Amino acid sequence: MIPIENFLVLSGILFSLGIYGVLARRNAVLILMSVELMLQAVSINFIAFAVYLYPEQFTGLIFAIFVITIAAAEVGLALGIILRIFRNKGTANVDEVDMLKW
Repeated sequence: MIPIENFLVLSGILFSLGIYGVLARRNAVLILMSVELMLQAVSINFIAFAVYLYPEQFTGLIFAIFVITIAAAEVGLALGIILRIFRNKGTANVDEVDMLKW
């Protein structure tokens, strides 16, 4: 059996890459992809802890499926907003978008 530390290191690396992507990127689509990467790191943690602590229960898998479902809904909504902003402004850079200001 693979030790849980390997999964935690993998999850930490993915989450760190996601944080870097959110803080360093200007394109809204790349920021959205970084947020998805962070959510998948959380899903890996849920599944790893569930398998190692309670292998007979499916609680970690249920939480991971819930996170994936919420992430899919978030991506659909965010991509719709990004497409509308791109059509109106001609750019998807978050620095240049000020449409929500009155």
